[in-house]
Amino acid sequence: MTNTLERRALEPWLVALLLALPLLAFLLRLGGAPLFDVDEGAFSEATREMFERGDFLSTYLNGDHRFDKPILIYWLQALAYLALGPSEWAFRLPSALAAVGWCYATWLFVRQRFGPDTALVALGIAATALGPFAIGRAATADALLNLLLALTLFDAWRHLESGRRPPLLRAFVWMGLGALTKGPIALIVPSAVTFLYCASRGEWRKWAKAVFDPAGWLILAVIVLPWYLAALSIHGQLFIDGFFLKHNVQRFAGTLEGHGGSALYYVIAVPLLLLPWSGPFFAALRNVRDDTHTSVRRFLWIWSGFVVLFFSLSGTKLPHYVLYGITPLFVLIAAHRDAPRRTWPHLLAPTLFLAAFPLLPLIFAALSHSSAGDAFYRAQLGRALELAHTSYYLATLSALLIWVAVMLRWKQALWKRLVVAAALQVVVLAGVVVPYAGTLVQGPVRDMALKVREMNEEVTLKSFTAPSFSVYRQAVTRREEPASGGLAVTRIDRIPSSGYDTLETEGGVALIRRHPE
Repeated sequence: MTNTLERRALEPWLVALLLALPLLAFLLRLGGAPLFDVDEGAFSEATREMFERGDFLSTYLNGDHRFDKPILIYWLQALAYLALGPSEWAFRLPSALAAVGWCYATWLFVRQRFGPDTALVALGIAATALGPFAIGRAATADALLNLLLALTLFDAWRHLESGRRPPLLRAFVWMGLGALTKGPIALIVPSAVTFLYCASRGEWRKWAKAVFDPAGWLILAVIVLPWYLAALSIHGQLFIDGFFLKHNVQRFAGTLEGHGGSALYYVIAVPLLLLPWSGPFFAALRNVRDDTHTSVRRFLWIWSGFVVLFFSLSGTKLPHYVLYGITPLFVLIAAHRDAPRRTWPHLLAPTLFLAAFPLLPLIFAALSHSSAGDAFYRAQLGRALELAHTSYYLATLSALLIWVAVMLRWKQALWKRLVVAAALQVVVLAGVVVPYAGTLVQGPVRDMALKVREMNEEVTLKSFTAPSFSVYRQAVTRREEPASGGLAVTRIDRIPSSGYDTLETEGGVALIRRHPE
């Protein structure tokens, strides 16, 4: 066990800030932005339809089967829905709480192996890196899966280093819950990482004994089988084709829903997802060879490396996939926080990132008047300057000025200055930027749904995929042609040239009525 204890205690204010960062990052203005399509809208609407159908074993999206993910995240969203009603807060709360738990679980694991100060830095990185921030505030299954994967591999290591059985049995619990959250990946990652670690040390028997523990498999079966067997009984071959073949096998073997990329996709994605900690990450990479001589560090590098390699080979690539291997990077960056040799290259990324925030309205406005993208997205961005109130510029410019002052005048260790940059980043993103951007790109969908809801007429989505529309309308909205004389909501670049009257537009969203036949 590595026990790198620091000689000097951290300042009390810095300790308090680091301990508070998870709550600040994931709960501040959690409901400040409308639900983002497609993913947030789809998860939220599937949960809402559980109540409408009175069916809490199966998920549907606008009346059609939804086999994308297993059931656990929907159950947790349903509990929040019961407590808070159909609000953005409710749908996002399970992810936010999972992300908070993810941060503190990392802190506890690191504290026992690297010392209290390294643990606090790892906690701060986990709470402020851009990737975890994004999924921890999204009404999807990703933050919950990352929590469960982290808990699984933390307990797997506790078993490997001590031989004690309770951590091993807990790991099976976390894997079972992970399989109820996102499927086989919750078993694949821990099994492969522990196998590669044990193989690197020639400890084949230790791995086999742990993986094939009878009590562990019993725990796994008790957690996983009831729902999977129920889903198979209810839906039969549709469940096999939709969940296992399409959303697992096909997602890995081929490009699903246009989400492809080169083998270097995640080489670029990882540094971006670690902002503002990208510089220290590259500095930590220089220590890989030395780290392999220390058991726990070898385990952490294998964990991260396997995930990057595995998903680089996948046909479908999405940024959040690589987050399954980002937890060990929090620890390793914190452990090597004094490794950077030069300061300014590591300060450049957070400076540019914070400087971009006050410029976003101007950038969006310029894009809305350009030929970039399509007419729908340009129309959505058309209100960029109108929605950017004085408070937006004051908040974003103030954060930038504070950071510049800290960067130039506060002569402290690089990592301490990066903690300040990271805290400013999450506060400004959560408090100002995300609500602004969400209102800009999703506000028209939400506002149109609320107007149509008051009209008390049937409506369809015509050539338009926006599941959040159904959430705000509080009714299933089919994606099809409207009946004669009926209403439809579409994109302004997909309004038919004849046969319809345009009743109203909101940004790039149009309400149209089909001519009576």
